[in-house]
Amino acid sequence: MEAIQSLELYELLIFIAIGLAVLFFGYKIKKIAFFAIWFLLGFNLMLHLMPMINDSVPQIANDPIYQNLLPIAGGIILGAMGFTIEKLCVAGITFVLVMLAVVQYFGTDWMVLGIGAVVGVIAGAFAVNMMKPAIIVATAAAGAYALTLTIFAFFSQQISFEIFYWPVLIIIGVIGALFQFKNNKGIV
Repeated sequence: MEAIQSLELYELLIFIAIGLAVLFFGYKIKKIAFFAIWFLLGFNLMLHLMPMINDSVPQIANDPIYQNLLPIAGGIILGAMGFTIEKLCVAGITFVLVMLAVVQYFGTDWMVLGIGAVVGVIAGAFAVNMMKPAIIVATAAAGAYALTLTIFAFFSQQISFEIFYWPVLIIIGVIGALFQFKNNKGIV
């Protein structure tokens, strides 16, 4: 959450735009949605890795160009992967969403992460077998995640993250999934 709160206004607006597109039109624009989802994951992963990279390579820590470009490069690399490998993306998105929930609510103990990984792999395999509905649910969940984080970034002083994170995430995700199922009736 701290990484999102440190973003500039234009970056938050980009997160909102991508989140809305993926939330409501994820199945119709699935290739773009996969790129956007994996871009956001890569961008966030690099934001979390930047302190370690900065400690290891002082030249990067002192250069603002690297500070801005490395998260974007991480996003582009994962985004390109997401654009090309559809089944892996659905399984990966499902796995990552399970692991995010596990880390958020149960911590980062090795046993917890191991159990979360097993559940994530099973959920990912199930998602691949239910490909079309899984794409809708996964894109709605990913879009809801991006929007939820930006909502809390904008209103962090007014809304309690601990109390309202899951209700907001679930409500936005359900709205997006229902919208996609309704607008993709003949496809799904």
